[in-house]
Amino acid sequence: SKMTVKAVRMPCTSANVYTKVPDGGWGWTVAFAFFVVEALTYGIIKSFGVFFNDLMESFDETNSRISWIISICVFVQTFTAPLSTVLSNRFGHRLVVMAGGLLVSTGMVIASFARSVVDMYVTIGIVSGLGYCLSFLPTVTILSQYFDKRRSLVTAVASTGECFAVFSFAPAITALKEQIGWRYSMLSVGVLQLGITACGSLLRPIVIREQEEVKAQPPEEPTETKYMLENEQTCTSIESIDSGVDITTSPSNVPGKTKADPKSEEPKQHGQNPIDNNSTPPEPKTKLLDFSVMRDYSFICYAFFGLFATLGFFAPSLYIIPLSRSLGIGKDHSAYILSAMAIAEVFGRIFAGWLLNKKPIRKIYIELICVVLLSVALVAFPFASGFWGLMICSVYFGFMLGTVAGTHIPLLAEDDVVGIERMSSAAGVYVFIQSLAGLAGPPLAGVLVDTTKNYSSAFYSCAAGMVLGAVFLALVRPCKTGLCHHQQQQQQVEESTAGPPPELPDDFIDMDIGKAENSGKGSDSV
Repeated sequence: SKMTVKAVRMPCTSANVYTKVPDGGWGWTVAFAFFVVEALTYGIIKSFGVFFNDLMESFDETNSRISWIISICVFVQTFTAPLSTVLSNRFGHRLVVMAGGLLVSTGMVIASFARSVVDMYVTIGIVSGLGYCLSFLPTVTILSQYFDKRRSLVTAVASTGECFAVFSFAPAITALKEQIGWRYSMLSVGVLQLGITACGSLLRPIVIREQEEVKAQPPEEPTETKYMLENEQTCTSIESIDSGVDITTSPSNVPGKTKADPKSEEPKQHGQNPIDNNSTPPEPKTKLLDFSVMRDYSFICYAFFGLFATLGFFAPSLYIIPLSRSLGIGKDHSAYILSAMAIAEVFGRIFAGWLLNKKPIRKIYIELICVVLLSVALVAFPFASGFWGLMICSVYFGFMLGTVAGTHIPLLAEDDVVGIERMSSAAGVYVFIQSLAGLAGPPLAGVLVDTTKNYSSAFYSCAAGMVLGAVFLALVRPCKTGLCHHQQQQQQVEESTAGPPPELPDDFIDMDIGKAENSGKGSDSV
């Protein structure tokens, strides 16, 4: 019979139950929700550079101290990733994302009334940072569960929300600041981020239940007939008395067995108790957080890749406007450069999703090539001069950033890393490890800028981190196939040299009991 994709249709507040991964259905609604969540989380973070000069003038602070706002925000967002995984497994993705949206909006609204940069550290850094974590990670995790064959393409296209946000928010916020000031502009952004809560309400849980094939059990009468036919062929009958042969072919006469059902024999051959076919096995208890992924060498290398690559994710978008201003480019043209970077990132994400959706293709190697090209883009920024030079570098960087940023977390679901079964816990641990780079990246770049009085040093530091990330990414596949395969071969060699275990007779227990009884009788007689 043909397997239906959707097994049970539930109301909007209940889970979607499927017989296999739908690769569509309600997943398209989840993809749209992820698009909006990306726009209102990472899109706002990347557009925060438009407030840098205003904050330095209002609070009379240095570049590095202002950079700590986004640094703390990114650190809290990534450091609390395991908490997001635990809460999602405990309360569901919907409630966690809705609570995260409230935190994001609350932090941004309160930050608009801040009187010092320390207030910004608490409101945007801690409150909104925790909200970003609770909003983004559960959304991308549940989106990966709704798709299988189209996972790379759908995730890449849906992740373009942050690119469209940067493209639209950067000029819009710049124009809004000239009309109402940066404080009311930040207040408007905070109110807009309440849309995350609405998107969280669209995240229905998904349950995959395979259809069980019901097989008709043969009646017991043909089994008795089978034994009778066998006895007749051997010239023995169940009713025979003169044959001189003990009747042992009847099911009731087999020692230690009550039925001749082959299904009842299988569990005893394996040392298991018979299982009732009508009883449903208990569902395995879901772990709130599985740290066993830390024993996987391929995941460890991939986590170090994310740790160093994060250094190059945020700093360029934060420093592209100050760099352009230092080269004598006006405010409007600087915003256009950031918008062009965002548009190029859209095409990069779509291209990466389309390319990774092709089969057969080793996705981890495509990711490695994109990371190497992204490192080249970071090195090219200090050599740019003038508006068009920065525009070309920004477009190139944006395209390559899109190929990496939109795929590095979904690639955790691939078998080369951890697989879809452990993606939820792996994503929490992976983003948690990224938190160290998220905390150190922007301030490190700010210190280098304050020390050298040159914005080029910030891009050099990002390029160095990206190169180190490429080295660890290149080790993921060898660790998955080489080391693990070598260990398996060693285990197989040890098992083959040790030889098979000695076979014991089926009645070895009876034999031992008989020996014990005989010895006991012998001692009594003595």
